Amino acid sequence: MMSLVVWLILDGKAEKALGLLSEHFKVRMPSIKVGLPKGRRSTALGCYSSRDRTISVLNSDALKEPFIIIHEFYHHLRTSADARHKGTEKHADEFAKGFIEAYESEARRTREMINKKDLKV
Repeated sequence: MMSLVVWLILDGKAEKALGLLSEHFKVRMPSIKVGLPKGRRSTALGCYSSRDRTISVLNSDALKEPFIIIHEFYHHLRTSADARHKGTEKHADEFAKGFIEAYESEARRTREMINKKDLKV
């Protein structure tokens, strides 16, 4: 599931990835929109608003960035469990990195399989 989520985001299907994550963690799916809310730091690439359950990203390029989407989903997930606690940035980073590492590991295994088959041909 983790690799699929990353692949969907890279393929421009962030909403589908959020749907899969929401279903897996049994939480309501967050909205996603391009454009940060007023008052957010201009250096932020994304943010989560628990008030309207929305992940906002800086621009359309950020919709294809797994780290940003999954990091912000972590805040949604934590807020869904406890409205007062959004989770730490460190934990959100680790959550996102876990998905990306799973994707990279599966990609390596797939490349190795392909290379082994190419040698036998």
